[in-house]
Amino acid sequence: MLNIRRLRKMANTIKLADKVIYQLQQDISLGKYKPGELIPPEPVLMELFNVGRSTIREAIKTLSNAGILRVQQGAGTFVCNTENNEPLDKRLRRAARMEVTQVRSLLEIEIARLATQFRDDQDLGCITAALDDRWQAIQSENYEAAADADIRFHKSIAHASHNSVLADLYQTFTGVIRESFSQREKPHVQQFQQTHQLHADLLNAIKNQDTAAATRVVTQILETNF
Repeated sequence: MLNIRRLRKMANTIKLADKVIYQLQQDISLGKYKPGELIPPEPVLMELFNVGRSTIREAIKTLSNAGILRVQQGAGTFVCNTENNEPLDKRLRRAARMEVTQVRSLLEIEIARLATQFRDDQDLGCITAALDDRWQAIQSENYEAAADADIRFHKSIAHASHNSVLADLYQTFTGVIRESFSQREKPHVQQFQQTHQLHADLLNAIKNQDTAAATRVVTQILETNF
């Protein structure tokens, strides 16, 4: 029989570790801990974040696997040099989820705003086709197809902005977004179904060139997903 108390304790440790991971990443990004330098030892981190040893070890293990920290037995934990010529997709994958969400929100809102101004009939056709495929996948309970159609829907809007830099940036984000779908605890088409009307509203706002409505709906979609 599963030990419920133990499982809850493990879940709490992971949740606390996420907070430690986020703060350490922030400190590294802002230069508090520079590449090649040692981060504080476990006892200091435990006191600094007011958490137990297992939480600190879980956070360090995660950051080590991401290539941000390097644990050297007997010497301590060092910050890796990840800044030189690091591809954006790799940088996104090692970033805290909150940071990625914040940047994605800014990106999607600006894309939607521009799409309402510059979309053409071909753009609207691509967005509509992706939305139709998204609904068909939901109806048939095909999770993978729904995820693919959802990504294609948002990529079509990025292309409709007619800003190649934004479209390229969003293309890089799509890989991280797609991975976030598969990492959810219980992937199910219901997560797409609950926002489908919002996606339809977004299409209508872009079609009607209603910038205020488009940015409002994008915000609602992002709030629902995260």
